[in-house]
Amino acid sequence: MGRTAGIILIGNELLSGKVVDANAAYLCRELRALGVDVRRIVVIPDEVDQIAAEVAQFSGRFDVVFTSGGVGPTHDDVTIEGVARAFGVPVVRDARMVEVIQRFSGGNLNAARLRMAEIPEGALPMMGDGLVFPAVVMKNVYVLPGVPELFRQKFEGLKEQFRDEPFHLVSVFLSVGEGTLAEHLNEVVRGYPELMLGSYPELANPEYKVKVTLESKDRTYMERALGDFLARLPASVVVRIQQ
Repeated sequence: MGRTAGIILIGNELLSGKVVDANAAYLCRELRALGVDVRRIVVIPDEVDQIAAEVAQFSGRFDVVFTSGGVGPTHDDVTIEGVARAFGVPVVRDARMVEVIQRFSGGNLNAARLRMAEIPEGALPMMGDGLVFPAVVMKNVYVLPGVPELFRQKFEGLKEQFRDEPFHLVSVFLSVGEGTLAEHLNEVVRGYPELMLGSYPELANPEYKVKVTLESKDRTYMERALGDFLARLPASVVVRIQQ
């Protein structure tokens, strides 16, 4: 079993629909390409107790956890406090963070900027390739900003440390609907229980009606499952196969 990940999206604006999240989809794609299996995503409000509860649960369940949002200088930026509470430690002002902020702001420090130098006690400000401002890492929890541009910048600077054995994926595009395929798919799952098998209808696509994906970290296992699946189908219904 490879590395697992959980994603916690934090922000009242997400739950109210004022902002549409872009970070989870981006992170799922990036982690999948790195060989990391995202197992759960939650969206929660800017409330310290809820943040603490979810971070504590996710940290125990998954190899790596990412939070998105709530790390700015304003009143509703309470993620750092929530992460600290999850691990039972206080929030402290970190001298390394103060130095970075001072440099970044041209020496123009104020209370709001200094608030961004506060981290859970024991956390690490982690630099990476191309990062101007460090990411805060507490044990296996990576605290990232909610602004998509900043979120991507932070993750890009850190991503190589998450690389794991890759997933092997093949997509089969078919001219018949899921009703025709259902029993064949069920048989493949029964024969290959470790396979990640997906079926995605395309109601308005003129080329095909369903895309079936077969995925595994074991290429040989995936290829055997693919052969089994194709053997159950008339060759005429296979539009194309993409690896």
